[in-house]
Amino acid sequence: MGLENELTPREIVEELDKYIIGQNEAKKAVAVALRNRSRRQMLPPEMRDEVAPKNILMIGPTGVGKTEIARRLAKLANAPFLKVEASKYTEVGYVGRDVESMIRDLADLSVNMLRFQYSESVKEKAIRIVEERILDILVPPLPMRTRRRKKDEGTANVVPEQDILAKTREKFRKNLRLKKLEDTIITLKVQNRAFPMIEVFSPFGFEDMELNFRELFGGMLPKSTKDRKVTVSEAREILMEEESEKLVDMDKVVAEALEKVENAGIIFLDEIDKIVGSDAKTGPDISREGVQRDILPIVEGSTVSTKYGMVRTDHILFVAAGAFHSAKPSDLIPELQGRFPIRVELKSLGKNDLKRILVEPQNALIKQYTLLLGTEEIELEFTDDSIEEIASLACQVNDQTENIGVRRLHTIMERLLGDISFLGPEMANRKVIIDANYVKRQLSDIIENRDLSRYIL
Repeated sequence: MGLENELTPREIVEELDKYIIGQNEAKKAVAVALRNRSRRQMLPPEMRDEVAPKNILMIGPTGVGKTEIARRLAKLANAPFLKVEASKYTEVGYVGRDVESMIRDLADLSVNMLRFQYSESVKEKAIRIVEERILDILVPPLPMRTRRRKKDEGTANVVPEQDILAKTREKFRKNLRLKKLEDTIITLKVQNRAFPMIEVFSPFGFEDMELNFRELFGGMLPKSTKDRKVTVSEAREILMEEESEKLVDMDKVVAEALEKVENAGIIFLDEIDKIVGSDAKTGPDISREGVQRDILPIVEGSTVSTKYGMVRTDHILFVAAGAFHSAKPSDLIPELQGRFPIRVELKSLGKNDLKRILVEPQNALIKQYTLLLGTEEIELEFTDDSIEEIASLACQVNDQTENIGVRRLHTIMERLLGDISFLGPEMANRKVIIDANYVKRQLSDIIENRDLSRYIL
């Protein structure tokens, strides 16, 4: 595999620019990290194992784009990608999820991703098989016993009967392909997946054990079928799933999926600042440093057991992020700090950034609301001074209360367009112009009353 089919760092940044305003340093860091995944695969095997991923720590206040960068990175990386919150894990021995479960989740995600890809590759073959199975239900073939009996009796009716059956079958095939039989009710034999309740009591930190036991016992029990009345449309979906499962080589899928996890997997570890310990020696805070110590071997490189097999974490890329309001990156345990050599600081958003966020990204808020209300045949138009006013008010509220970055725009836009959204069905075929005066009328009382804006905006 060459690098010519992979996105260059500049192309990755350009893709991120379509959805995220500013934060160029963070974009460049993740772009280089993503490109390095491909570069490593081109190295000789003896050197490939020696090149460790350069993990990234993103530092910045809430609402400036850390999670959005991760979301967009997931779409750009043709690799298993998992976003988790560090705060949901607990130290081994405490009630909750152990940190190794993130690797098991990543393996699940990779297997499902590969299964879907392989299912798509056999889709045409599965469609043909499903068509024949539905036709067998709609036009049952002549039983073999009847054919033999008529042949032994020397009757000449077998051939004409088979011809009539074949013509009828082709007629049904044509109607089936033209979707004329979608609502026809047929009786389908489906696998009975129900099996007796199995209660599994397992130690803390082994939350996946129950699922594995259920799969084990489910495979040991004899498979049975039951008749189910479904439409042709529903039958097609059920049978497509069955046939795709038969056509896909799951051993190959699992092997490839685990290889992808080990060599191209990416984990976005959000809220890492929430597991920085405090001075408390009792209560929930006491396990925080323990969580860091549990994460350390996974980031350093260890082997984790999953239901698909063992997974090495040596070359999984970790991107951590945190606001670090009440803690500093240096408060992390030293060993964990050393495993995140690339540090990028995301800047707070100013008025000009908020103005650009309103209109420039492909998923800009103003574009979203314009399209949403357009479904009610309402033409929504924002003037330049209204955009200026919205950004100015968002910046003002962020300064006066809690700075939540771009999320403030969401609350302001909902408040601003609340009446129009409510009356939408009654305002069809109308054009509504949102100017600075309209923004002031809708929001001035709340903005001026600081206590009220604290709770509403």
